Amino acid sequence: MTIRIALVGAPNTGKTTLFNALTGGRGKTGNYPGVTVEKRTGNYTSNNGKTYELIDLPGVYGLSGRSSDERVSLQHLRGEIEDERQPDMMLAVLDASRLQTHLHSILQFKQIDLPMVLILNMMDMAQRDGLEIDLAALEKQLGFPVIGVTAPRKNGRQALEDKWDTLVKTTVKPTQGRQLDLPTLQAQARKIAKSVIKQSSASHDLTQSIDRVTMHPVFGPFLLMGIMFFIFQAVYTWSAIPMELIEAGVGFLQGGARQIQPEWLASLIGDGIIAGVGSIMVFLPQIVILFAFILLLEASGYMARAAFLVDGLMSKIGLNGRALIPLLSSFACAIPGVMAARSIESERDRLTTIMIAPLMTCSARLPVYALIIGAFIPNQSVGLFNLQGLVLFTLYMTGIVFAILIAFVLRHTVTKGPAQHLLLELPGYMIPKMVDFWIALFGRAWAFVRKAGTIIFATSVILWGLTSYPQTGGGIRDSYAGTIGAWIEPIFRPIGFSLETVIALVPGMAAREVVVAAMGTVYAVQGNEQQVEMGLAALLQSAWSLPSALAFLAWYVFAPQCFATLATVRRETNSWNWTLFLTGYLFVLAWVAAFATFQISTRMLA
Repeated sequence: MTIRIALVGAPNTGKTTLFNALTGGRGKTGNYPGVTVEKRTGNYTSNNGKTYELIDLPGVYGLSGRSSDERVSLQHLRGEIEDERQPDMMLAVLDASRLQTHLHSILQFKQIDLPMVLILNMMDMAQRDGLEIDLAALEKQLGFPVIGVTAPRKNGRQALEDKWDTLVKTTVKPTQGRQLDLPTLQAQARKIAKSVIKQSSASHDLTQSIDRVTMHPVFGPFLLMGIMFFIFQAVYTWSAIPMELIEAGVGFLQGGARQIQPEWLASLIGDGIIAGVGSIMVFLPQIVILFAFILLLEASGYMARAAFLVDGLMSKIGLNGRALIPLLSSFACAIPGVMAARSIESERDRLTTIMIAPLMTCSARLPVYALIIGAFIPNQSVGLFNLQGLVLFTLYMTGIVFAILIAFVLRHTVTKGPAQHLLLELPGYMIPKMVDFWIALFGRAWAFVRKAGTIIFATSVILWGLTSYPQTGGGIRDSYAGTIGAWIEPIFRPIGFSLETVIALVPGMAAREVVVAAMGTVYAVQGNEQQVEMGLAALLQSAWSLPSALAFLAWYVFAPQCFATLATVRRETNSWNWTLFLTGYLFVLAWVAAFATFQISTRMLA
């Protein structure tokens, strides 16, 4: 039977970096049975050719199990999860530069009845900060092997890989004396750390030097706003050329599809599949750029600083800075954002965070924004800035501002309760590990492409059929899609939405970005060949008024979430009432915002 080895440790210790390095980045992600907590597993083949199964557990600080992630990690280590075999051994990973802070967690892990090896990671960072650690003395005091590594570097892992088979074969369960309480363990950890760490006279702490700027009470928040503003500008500016290339490729494929016989097959492939899937693939460069920045901010250690920077503002609405991390995750996708709220200890704070997470502009909204802004907002400069980037930034900020307002209302009404103070460890600043960065970026980009090739592909085909048949000569209004859209069109008529827009909104509930593919299919079916070749943006310019386009943008700032997000909210809250409340208030906000935008802009442009 393959030996199972669990990697365990606090967040930001480089545990996942070591896992990726040992498994070659080929780890598989899945959920534990019956829960939403994710696990990653992979295989490592030692220098002697023996294969081991590695499990990268969610971060855990000790044995308290305050969050659901921590509880599942501890249950896994103790063999308490059904259908999950208990690991045969633990690799406890610890940031060498923070040995004194986290050593008490390692002492707690000794109480778990498993053989253990301590991996002191980031030894290069410890040396940078002038720390000298006596590994032999530390190993002697702990009673189990201690190995120093620098996970991203092959030579930095050499000591571990050379001793791997011997460590697995000879490491035994740590000797357990009487169980000590946490304060006693912390005092013992400080004593051990003090005896094995030497601080050189040339010591310097680069992290503290950088924090004097990034955490400054005045300059820090402006720097954070500047970083966010730069990201939104880059999303538009840097993506222009690759988007044009993809768009040209889609147009070329559509032109080729029109040569296919019979005619209905040409329409299916050109107006259905290529128009639908192609219209969403155009925005892949923008998605990749947005994800790249988020990953870099997380890996560098800056994301945790952002949580502290906004803690003062968050406390005024009844939350603390810890809620920022789930909210920032929601900029990528609301689903991991909602799931990340599990790290919040206060149930009231957790519920409030879940209720406002969908107001963060997820990446699925980006193709919608990019399409409408590109079609109706001039690509010109306003001073030093791009006007389209300014509009995008405004849309993102609108979602943030309303999230703050709604959180304030919730914390003073249905989730009323005492505020929780922020307690969060700041990791040291690090240069992002490029292997981890590219693995994570590829995973997110591939998830987007996979959705385009599955959900959006299927939706495009179905919608093409609904908009193309029956062929009565009456156009889209006499089609099956027109009949369905006519039932709900009266709800959206006051906010300036046409029947075609309503038809596209319905499949958009499956996944937000599907609405772009749906519009590509609807307008490709209606448009002539010359219009289709001009692209979806040109078709919308001829079909929509500016007030309708602005109302559509306003709608999508607040629009109810996709079905997958609502299912996640139901699972995380274990309540249909909270799920329906979320859906209802988002729909009302979206309709009111779109109505006000349409009416005001119509009068201003009259």
